[in-house]
Amino acid sequence: MRILVVGAGATGGAFGTLLQEAGRDVTYLVRPRKQEVLRRDGLRFVSPTADRTNAVQTITAQDGSEAFDLILVTVKAGAFEGVLGELGAFAGPGTSIIPILNGMAHVDRLEQQYPGKVLGGLARIVATLDGDVVRQRVPLTSLMVGGLNGKAVPSDISDALDVPGVEFSVVEDVLGALWEKWVFIAAAGIVNCIFRAPVGRILEAGGESRILEAISETEAVAAAAGHPVSDAGHTQAVGILTEPGSAFTSSLYRDLTAGLPSEAEHILGDLARRARELNVPTPLLDLTLIQIRAGI
Repeated sequence: MRILVVGAGATGGAFGTLLQEAGRDVTYLVRPRKQEVLRRDGLRFVSPTADRTNAVQTITAQDGSEAFDLILVTVKAGAFEGVLGELGAFAGPGTSIIPILNGMAHVDRLEQQYPGKVLGGLARIVATLDGDVVRQRVPLTSLMVGGLNGKAVPSDISDALDVPGVEFSVVEDVLGALWEKWVFIAAAGIVNCIFRAPVGRILEAGGESRILEAISETEAVAAAAGHPVSDAGHTQAVGILTEPGSAFTSSLYRDLTAGLPSEAEHILGDLARRARELNVPTPLLDLTLIQIRAGI
């Protein structure tokens, strides 16, 4: 199976490395500058258990190629629209596309442009890009995949993705899993961005009730959309966001405070839009968006 990993950043570099080391045929779709770096230096992936640099196969959007069997879209939301139209050059009749991004807007966009080819994907990994080095911060590396619109996950795709170092699973309700992750990330983003502090300090300042309100708001949107958060998911969200002394901050907050491009519109803006369509009040979410958009 020929696998195209779109993007060689933190997520793509980590999963691509593990797939390649398991003997899978992996190629990265990257920009010309990144291609030069990878051809010269290889792809270095530092995990909690190993530090390795592998030579990798790369192509750019301008390069010709036969169709790939599987395309993993691992870019961040800000780069998604830029690669959306490029995928067609690498997709054939039997190609499957699995996006690994936060939120849900990308799933709708891919389904519109490449109907019948899209599967749902959900990754859990804490990794960052340090220059051109991919660094994984904690050991957890999981990937869940599921079919959309009644479509099953082909067995050859499951076999290809089930590799050492990745906790791989096929889930029946992948949309529900995507929504559950999305509303947790949104709640965490609301909490950190409004109060501009880690969870522990917010609690010390008397913010627990507001944290619980943020969780309730985002989960209410999911329920109205037909994807209620499970009891286990709710309990986990409350546990993470109300842990005394916790240094937890959301990746959205970290990006904003570092002056980096953020996924604010993809995570919070799209959720607010859906909340309005579903007539679900989300005052804390709306205030957070105003603050972010105003650059405060």
